[in-house]
This record gives sequence, structure tokens and C-alpha cells, in this order.
Amino acid sequence: MWKSTSFDRAQAAMKSFALDETSVSGYIYHLLLGHDAATPPPPVPEQWLKNYDVSAPGLPTLNTVQQTAVRMALSQPLSLIQGPPGTGKTVTSATIVYHLTRQNQGQVIVCAPSNVAVDQLAEKIEVTGLKVVRVAAKSRENLSERSPVEHLTLHYQAAHLRNAPGYAELAKLQRLKDELGELDSKDERRYRGLRRQVEHEILKAADVVCCTASGAGDPRLAEFRFRQVLMDESTQATEPETLIPLIMGAKRVVMIGDHCQLGPVVTCKAARQAGLGQSLFERLILLGVSPYRLQVQYRMHPCLSEFPSDVFYEGALQNGVAASERLSPDVQFPWPNDKKPMMFWSHFGQEELSGSGTSYLNRQEASAVEQAVTQLLKSGVEPQNIGVVTPYEGQVRVARFPNPTPPCFISPLVTVVHTSRYTGLILSFLQSQRLFVVNHMQRVGSLRQELYAAVQVASVDSFQGREKDFIVLSCVRSNETSGIGFLSDPRRLNVAMTRARLGLVIIGNPKALAKQPLFYDLLTHFKNNDVFVEGPLSALVECATPLTPPRGKGGFRKGNGEWRGYIPALGSNPDFKPADQIEEKEVNWPSGGGGYAAWNANAAAQYASSGDGDGSTSGGYQHATAPGSHAGQYSIY
Repeated sequence: MWKSTSFDRAQAAMKSFALDETSVSGYIYHLLLGHDAATPPPPVPEQWLKNYDVSAPGLPTLNTVQQTAVRMALSQPLSLIQGPPGTGKTVTSATIVYHLTRQNQGQVIVCAPSNVAVDQLAEKIEVTGLKVVRVAAKSRENLSERSPVEHLTLHYQAAHLRNAPGYAELAKLQRLKDELGELDSKDERRYRGLRRQVEHEILKAADVVCCTASGAGDPRLAEFRFRQVLMDESTQATEPETLIPLIMGAKRVVMIGDHCQLGPVVTCKAARQAGLGQSLFERLILLGVSPYRLQVQYRMHPCLSEFPSDVFYEGALQNGVAASERLSPDVQFPWPNDKKPMMFWSHFGQEELSGSGTSYLNRQEASAVEQAVTQLLKSGVEPQNIGVVTPYEGQVRVARFPNPTPPCFISPLVTVVHTSRYTGLILSFLQSQRLFVVNHMQRVGSLRQELYAAVQVASVDSFQGREKDFIVLSCVRSNETSGIGFLSDPRRLNVAMTRARLGLVIIGNPKALAKQPLFYDLLTHFKNNDVFVEGPLSALVECATPLTPPRGKGGFRKGNGEWRGYIPALGSNPDFKPADQIEEKEVNWPSGGGGYAAWNANAAAQYASSGDGDGSTSGGYQHATAPGSHAGQYSIY
């Protein structure tokens, strides 16, 4: 049964944003509405112009680009940081939070649309030595599956604090409640009051409060004001959802995400067409706020990052790991090119409409998945290090269900507005049906069933934010005329391809896929690297299928031979500067693959603040608008 809690909180946040003048700072308010800022930016604080190491204790040392992102976030009221796959955005986020707590601006609230993302970030922040409290929904407090940050949760800390001296009455009532199952009305009121008091004390003592974006509207946080907000995975949240933590008094906001990966999940077509599918992160880019991009990836073998970098990130991604660090010589897998652990394995089995009538399956590809997974398992790869990705729910079920049965959709899930926080609900509902690839592997595979059951088989959405050593991607679609559906979404392919650390196997019908420009370029890339193959896994040969450019879609590369990007920059920013056009005085602020006009404005203001520059000054503030600056990037409150 659908509960309206998250929806109600988002509505309340929008109302508060519109009517309550204290909900956010005046600057943030006008910025989010796209109003021009009347006051020019002050100079960047002196401490953040110095090139000293801003890495946080307990966390890895940051690279130059990451350190610049930290300085930028600490010197402006609003910052957008784009984190492509594997670029260390979680470590960067934790470092930013560590320094925010040192700004004497009060507590920091850290949010993300999903519980998984919040837990990962809370775990990293705790390493720095900060007092972290993870506020989980009451419905998650009694889950049987233990969370890696359970010791940080509010209910866990409250349960252990009430056993400390000074909380004897609460401990006594808790024991009585455990023994009897319930208390009389008087004791129950006293118990709840004491528990709220304990929880309030724990929250008040925290440096950082971590929760989902919707969880920021929890009544237990109602009395708290957070002037500093960090929103991770912000491109996966709808705009009303993002407002929930912002209207708690935000004066400094750091939004981290990647608009080149999956956006919010909005299943209502009318709501999506009305703009609910656009995140606040994306809308701010449209308003002219340039995101600062992290550009050194540490996850993938360099050959695996080459295509995503060229096609989705204008070739800006650099490799922080060498090929030698991502080799797996002990894994005996028949890679066509020993130096490049990737391949496109051609299969021509026909797609079928799944039992639900709303999705697709491909039995021949499911069989190929089993063969690839079996070979990896035989080579000694642990099953938890293997991931099987398929964009179609029907194929997930084919991989696990020998006899698929139609799912029973709950009608409110279809009619209400969905955001990414509902993804976990939908996926958990389908999880019991996610048994055709694994059931197929268990029936046909030669190894123990427990090994196949431990291999994660999930949709592209489920894998966002995660990584595996080896990924097997089943494309499913195989037809002559009806196209490839949402496989053509470049953001979906970007996520699917960038989950693997050591090796990637893509299984699909090249004849059907090559009709779409993006997949034509992908197949051409694999062919040029001698990893475009067909045949049995034990005797792979070069695929003989000719690749014909899609009709009327020629010219997939620029004249200089570079790939054409399939995810264009949102909006048109006249102040955008490529990295090679950065002026000498801006050298301390690398563009991260796209010029950040705020640094230009702040640099100009810094030079003018002494009164010797071109702009007149008063109290260190530049009155003449700095070159390259515009609304959305002024560092004032």
C-alpha cells in the first residue's frame, strides 16, 4: 500500500519555500527562482586561495581537481559538482563535509535520494572523526538485514544511551515494554517523551546528520535548523524532493551528481512532461550555473573508460589507475584481446514479449549470460564480484524464472508521482520475481546453485552508484523493425558500461543495435579494438556482421576524428570556457573539463578588492560586475 509521507513532505517543502522567508537565505531563494542577483560577488576567502592540502583525516589524499572542488564548495553559497563514474565523489563529498563542520556555521545535514547512498556517505564521514548520526525512517529500524552504519543510526544510539547513568527511568520503561509488549497509556506517554528527549540530545550533539532527502522532513528534525546542506546523487532526486532539506535554513548548499547518468524516476507521463523529471541540479545548469567536474577516474581499466569518456564526457575523463593495476591474470576468461578485458559477444536470438506483456526477454542471451558467469566462477572470481545488468525487467525475470508469471502491480504505484526513492520499493517488489537468469543458471550451470544465487542480477537503475569487478550486460532487444526502446537512452548505457572495474562483457544483436547511432558508435569502437566477436565462448572469432551506418545519420565523428557527444551540455552558457582557454591567473582553478565562471568572477573580485583593480570597491566587495560572472555564482548570503 502506497504511503503519502514523502509526497506530503515534498508539498510542505514547496509551501514553506514559497511562504516562509526564513526557510532559506534570500540569496538561495532568488538563485533557485532564476532571479538576477543584485549584489556582485565578494572575493574568495584568503584561506581557500592557498594551495595547501585540504584532504581530511582518515580519507585518501585528494587529487588536484578534487581539492579545487572542495575549495570551491567552501567559498560559495551554492556549488554544483559533477561526479562522473569512479571519480571519487564520495571521498570528495566526505572531505567537504569535514571542512564545513569547521566553518562555525552549525551542524551539517547530508542527504541523498536513496538509503544506500546515504549509508555509503555516512560511513566515509565517520572515518574523519566527526560525530555522525544517521536518521533512518522508523519503518527501517527493525529490518533484519544489518546496515554497515547501524551503529550510527539514531535508534541504535538512543537504545544504548538509555542504559547510561541518568536514564534509569527510560531504561526501566523499556524493559517493562519488552516484557509486557505494551505499556498503559500513562507510561506510554512518559516513555515516548523520554525517548524523544534522548533522541533530541543525540541529534543536538552531532556534527553531521545523515538522512535521505525525504527523511529530512522527519518530525524528529523539525526543531533543528541546518545552515549547511550537502546533497549527494542530486540528479536522481526530483526538485520538490531536493527542497525538503533546503528549507531548513540553508545558507550554503553543495549539490553533487551527474546529469550524464540516470535522473529521477518519474513514472507518471504527464508529470514527467510537465518537468518533474528534471532535477534541481539540471535546472540550475539551465540557469547558467556551471558544474565543476571531477575528471580523474579510479574505478575502471583504462580500456573500459575510453568510450564513456569520449562519448559522454567530451574526452575529459583521465585515468587515475594504470592498466597494470586492473589486470586479472588469474582469471582464465577468453578475452579476444588479452590487453583489453572487454568484448561484445554477438547473439541473434529473437526477443520475446514477457509474461507481463510490458517488458521483453531473450532466452538465447540468458543462456549466454549463464556461460559467461560460469566461466568467471570457474576462474575463481567470487560471485559477489560479478554483476549481471539488463535494462529490461522481463529479462531479469527470464534469467531467474523458467516460467515467468505476470507481476501484480499495485495501482497507486502507477498513478502517483514517483521519484528515485521509490526505486527501492519497486525493485524490492520485483525481487521475488527476479529469478529467470539465476534460475536458468542454476538449472543449466555446472557449478553449485549457491554460487549462481549469489551473483547480483538487476536492472541498470539498481546498479547506479555501485561497482563490480566484472559486469555482464544483456541488451535483450533483437528485432527487425520495432527499434531498441530505452536502450537508446545514452545515460542508461553510460551507467551500464561504467560499473565494471576489471572486465566487461556485452551480449546483444549487433544487426539490430547498429540501427541506433549510439550503439553503432559503440560497436565500431569494439570492432576497432578487436573485441567484436561471435561463436561459442570456447572458440570466439571476429564477428562477420557488417556494421552499416544508420540511414540518414552519418557523421558520428567530428572532422578531427573525435567522438561526438551524445549528452549535450544543458542550456547554453556564454561564459563556458574549455580547459585550454583558461588564463594564466586562473591556473589555480582548473576547469575540470568545463570552465567555471565563478572562479573567473572571484579572481577578478580578489584583484579588485584592494581598490587598485578596475572595479571600484567598498569593504572588500566589488561594485562593478566581474567579467564572466552572472546570477547563480555570486558568493554572498
